[in-house]
Amino acid sequence: MARYRGPKTKIARRFNEPIFGPSKALQKKSYGPGQHGRGRRRKQSEYAVQLMEKQKAKYTYGVLERQFSNLFEKASRKIGITGEILLQLLESRLDNTVFRLGIAPTRRAARQLVLHKHITVNGGVVNIASVSLRIGDIVAVRERSKSLECITNSLASNGTKRFPWLEWDASTFSGKVVATPMRDEIPENINEQLIVELYSK
Repeated sequence: MARYRGPKTKIARRFNEPIFGPSKALQKKSYGPGQHGRGRRRKQSEYAVQLMEKQKAKYTYGVLERQFSNLFEKASRKIGITGEILLQLLESRLDNTVFRLGIAPTRRAARQLVLHKHITVNGGVVNIASVSLRIGDIVAVRERSKSLECITNSLASNGTKRFPWLEWDASTFSGKVVATPMRDEIPENINEQLIVELYSK
């Protein structure tokens, strides 16, 4: 499956946010990457600001350009606030749900668990990270994978971090999608209106 394979720290420093998870580099180097990173930044155009926000969303959720465009197209056809629906579609991806449930420490790790067939959806093994989940779907760790150190460590460190649209059952290593997340329940620092304006040009 196609995905971004380039330097993660460079991207995180470009946005000055931990796009791929906690990074010590952001604490040491709070300026942008490259030889001109310390220099005074020129005022960005409206288009540049909008494009930057779209790029941030893509890197945050691990989605490439074509996937992102398709999701926006899908969001624009639905009734409601397009930007909010776009984020809801991104949040409903299987890899993101595995991450939100605390089964994996990052979305990249969650994607790897899915690809390696450690995750089931409604009792069946699914190895496609981009699968869109619906209310009522049950995401679980495969029986033979429950003892994996990366999973147990992640669950231990994320034990108290829960989201209102997901229910977690620690006894069965499974979670259930119980609602569609509202915008104020999605913690990502993304200005989705700028993305909508970009695609509206």
